[in-house]
Amino acid sequence: MATASMMDRQYGGQTEGTVAKAIEQQTSKLPSDTFLWAAVGSMATSLTLRLMGKDHVSLFVGQWAPTFLILGLYNKMVKQLGSDRTENAV
Repeated sequence: MATASMMDRQYGGQTEGTVAKAIEQQTSKLPSDTFLWAAVGSMATSLTLRLMGKDHVSLFVGQWAPTFLILGLYNKMVKQLGSDRTENAV
């Protein structure tokens, strides 16, 4: 198990900024499935736009899905590990 001092040496003693911590505190309040439903919604919207013949807009909206999924992963990691890697070190 890594100690806080070992983590400081490994990562140069850098910590998260106050803005990042504030954003992560607010977004960690969202349920994880919010991002999953946003991704599914963007895919459904993309399909609908495609069927309406709006190909360029449907591609644009369809590209949101991976972004929502990555944000969901980030949100999950913040909830489990905390915003700062040294914050939970023993």
